[in-house]
Amino acid sequence: MTISTVNNAKTEKEFHQLPFDIYKNDKNWVPHLKQDIEKVFDKKFNKYFRHGEAVRWILQKEGKTIGRIAAFINEKANKKSNTKIGGVGFFECIDDEAAAFKLFDTAKAWIENKGMDTIEGPVNFGEKDKYWGLITENFEYPPYYNQNYNPAYYVPFFENYGFKKYYEQFIFYRNTTNELIPLLKEKSVRIRKDPKFTFDTIKKNNLEKYAEDFRTIYNRAWVKHEGFAGMEKRQAMTIMKTIKPILDEDLIHFAYYDGRPVGFFIALPEINQIFKYVNGNLNWWGKLKFLYHKLKGTCTTFFGLAFGIDPDFQGKGLEGAIFDECKRVVNANGSYKDVVITWIGDFNPKMIHVIENLGATKLRTLATYRFLMDPDAVFTRAKIIN
Repeated sequence: MTISTVNNAKTEKEFHQLPFDIYKNDKNWVPHLKQDIEKVFDKKFNKYFRHGEAVRWILQKEGKTIGRIAAFINEKANKKSNTKIGGVGFFECIDDEAAAFKLFDTAKAWIENKGMDTIEGPVNFGEKDKYWGLITENFEYPPYYNQNYNPAYYVPFFENYGFKKYYEQFIFYRNTTNELIPLLKEKSVRIRKDPKFTFDTIKKNNLEKYAEDFRTIYNRAWVKHEGFAGMEKRQAMTIMKTIKPILDEDLIHFAYYDGRPVGFFIALPEINQIFKYVNGNLNWWGKLKFLYHKLKGTCTTFFGLAFGIDPDFQGKGLEGAIFDECKRVVNANGSYKDVVITWIGDFNPKMIHVIENLGATKLRTLATYRFLMDPDAVFTRAKIIN
């Protein structure tokens, strides 16, 4: 078996082709867009290169590509949290443990050579809302937009190598017509009657305002999370600009108290319901297919990308009030039937409780793993947010 760095058009093509070979008989698989993946490794586009490094490899046997992996270092996050963590991601491999271990060995050597003592994966060289985690339960559903997808045999690859679960991430499902539980509904009604609370949907022509409102709430809501580095203005605006092409104004909601931003629910159309027709390439033909299915109304599901409540207002029913407002708007236009809420960590039991109170049920479980370079080091799971 031969490892090669992805550093030219030929190896890049092999990197992207491999998933098509692995999942060719999987009816649920939807490929990530090639253009989206390349942005992760584009130094001109991905801001994480300002304070980090990334490299990727393909593994070949007798001239055929059988595996791939990428490795990353985020110096800024390590400095902020006083850690020495490297990441691995974009892992794909045939059902061959020796091949998988060869890929892990390669990434491990690179990360260890950079002075790191821990590997986290599978993760993204970027925000956690994309390409993050390994599916460990419920493999029978298609992947959601920018979410990882993998066969069940990847789980023993990671665990047999020595990776341990650092935390789990849950995906929840809910029908748009479902009601809140009575207690949360009562709190929601009370809040919506309070004139100090106001609700608004995002406006594409004023993204800068909503980017700042999002950043304000996000930084307060996530400040207790381990490794949280804070979101800068430029970062928040980049997120808004990135989602703008597929943004539906009816799906992004903000709550204010006396004009102060205190809560948000950011959702997007589940465009994998469309992207499954473009075959992973948004070239001119793929764009035509995308436009056709968008106009046809192929997308009937939306997914919750982020849910944030200012700590001063958590547990008071604001979560339900925001979701009720979203439900009212969505059901009025009649375009969507279902909602999935992604990336709810097991380290955040309060948010799990909130999501369950919204009438959602757990649909899928993913795990983020860590590998300690020192076999004698004590492994601890992610701290619970109180």
